[in-house]
Amino acid sequence: MIYSVAMKRLPERTQGVTLKSLLVASILIPINCYWVIEMEVIRYSGHPVTISLFFNVIFSLFVIVGLNQIFRQFSPTLPLTPSELIVVYLMLSIASGIAGHDMLEILVPMLGHAFRFATPENEWRDLFTPFLPDWLTINDNKLFQGYYQGEANLYTGYHLQRWAKPVLWWSLFVFMLGFGMFCLNVMIRKRWIEHEKLSYPIIQLPMEMSGAQSRDFYRSRFMWIGFALSGGLAVLNGLNFIFPVVPELRTRTQSFQIFTDTPWNSMGRVPFSLYPFAIGLGFFIPLDLSFSCWFFFWFWRLMRVVGAALGLRALPRFPYMREQASGGYIALCVIAIWASREHLFRVFRATFSGNDRSNDTDEPVSYRFAVVGFGLITVFMVFFCLKGGGTAAITLAFFAFYYAISIAITRMRAELGTPVHDLHYSGPDEILTRAFGTRRLGRGNLIMFSMFWFINRAYRSHQMPHQLEGFKIAERFKMDTRRLILAIMLATLLGSLAGFWSLIDRGYRLGMEARAFWPSLSAFGLEPYRRLSQWLGAPTDPLVAETSFMGLGFVLTLLLMMFRMKFVWWPFHPAGFAISTSWGMNVTWSCLFMSWVIKWVVLKHGGIGLHRKLQPFFLGLILGEFICGSLWTIIGIIAGIPTYGFWV
Repeated sequence: MIYSVAMKRLPERTQGVTLKSLLVASILIPINCYWVIEMEVIRYSGHPVTISLFFNVIFSLFVIVGLNQIFRQFSPTLPLTPSELIVVYLMLSIASGIAGHDMLEILVPMLGHAFRFATPENEWRDLFTPFLPDWLTINDNKLFQGYYQGEANLYTGYHLQRWAKPVLWWSLFVFMLGFGMFCLNVMIRKRWIEHEKLSYPIIQLPMEMSGAQSRDFYRSRFMWIGFALSGGLAVLNGLNFIFPVVPELRTRTQSFQIFTDTPWNSMGRVPFSLYPFAIGLGFFIPLDLSFSCWFFFWFWRLMRVVGAALGLRALPRFPYMREQASGGYIALCVIAIWASREHLFRVFRATFSGNDRSNDTDEPVSYRFAVVGFGLITVFMVFFCLKGGGTAAITLAFFAFYYAISIAITRMRAELGTPVHDLHYSGPDEILTRAFGTRRLGRGNLIMFSMFWFINRAYRSHQMPHQLEGFKIAERFKMDTRRLILAIMLATLLGSLAGFWSLIDRGYRLGMEARAFWPSLSAFGLEPYRRLSQWLGAPTDPLVAETSFMGLGFVLTLLLMMFRMKFVWWPFHPAGFAISTSWGMNVTWSCLFMSWVIKWVVLKHGGIGLHRKLQPFFLGLILGEFICGSLWTIIGIIAGIPTYGFWV
């Protein structure tokens, strides 16, 4: 790749975290958060943070690189350096994920939903609204009038004061949650970046766009061919959206009913798509993973057929895909920690001995700081949940599972570059309620589980992998990482505040009830309380079948890894088993199949040389669709009209 040569020409240490990069990122974070909210909530089209590489951030980076060329004509010190560009990319990625589809977009509608929509029919007032933490929710009809009806002024002393308490508490929680991820990343950074030399496929494009030799990338003929192909499709389909007389070459998902007779119709409708960006990302995924993704997609479909053919009435949800996915993710965490056990032992020895500092001199912070910091985060989480009505033991179990899933996602992104990792409805709240039953957990813990729905509904816009990928790029660019904590935590704080502002502001301007199809009402605000009502209204004992299938998913993932380590020819990757149950894999399996076929043919007949030569083409596929697709959303927002969304 171009960057491998470019990095050799960089100075020994560069400063990416500068006043200039922090200022640029701080200006762009509110703009990007507002843009994400417009796409994902107001227009419900585009959904940039539901994939591993956020296209709004790539578009922003592309614009900054272009402006750099203009600024260079006036002053050689005015443009951002490659290291500064990467810091801006990292901060925008973290902030966009916090504001986006699987975090604050869910949390803000939750704040007042239970009080606004409590009725005698749903019995919420009897079941749980008196017990919801008043410092984490909103129960004020005057505030509701503006937020839900719209055409109101948010910027009054009363409104701002009443919103301030839950916003600040939740911002503190998000900050501490992100800081815990930072501490974990410091502990594993050296092992996963310097020792194992993992591939980090997701960062290929931003590194090429920002590198010291980025001019070579932008002058690549293959890159512009890929850009023209994918960008041209986005332009054509965008014109078709506005002017139907223009022909369409559909790349978005379509579903087909292949079988209509039992038991084969249990397979359901089969989605098919040809997203150029997903094919481009898939080209950088190891062959065994891309093969496993589409293979296990069909495996789960066939398991449904088997269940219908056998008439497994005692197991109505066979093959319990969500439960097996939960077990699979936990197993991936165990595998990652076990593989890093010697390094982690050195981390804890350096923490508690106080003498051995040879291993952490080049870390962003010392190992002692990271370990103690994570311990303090754990104390904060226990305090937070105790104040909200939970118990210490269940809180510790909850966040142990949460951070285990976080580690698994981060490892998958680092090693394999999966384009999606959503894990819907399979987080620690679901794990614990299945294993212990809602009856034993108690009302207080169940309420806190519901409050944390915004971090557990799905895991697409997760912060932790972005942080570690930032460390990896810093290592490639030979950056001084000691200031990265400032950039990461500033982005976390600004992303939280900007996300809250964007969502609440749009509510007061447009009204969340003005458009009933918005997910804010139909899904995000409703789901946690509807589930809580079921938990409290019909308490359950431990669910044996669901828990058993979680254990089965855990064991099968370990077995797949054991076979992969024992047999060189073994084609199945355990990560493919775990992530293939997800919504994201449902809509991208065909893209990964296409990229797997292309990559297999290239490596078989052209070798690694041809593979490297074609890499700019596939980066161009990603970049072209991201840039042209982003432009359609911007045109729609400015013109106030619906426009083409290239993704879902």
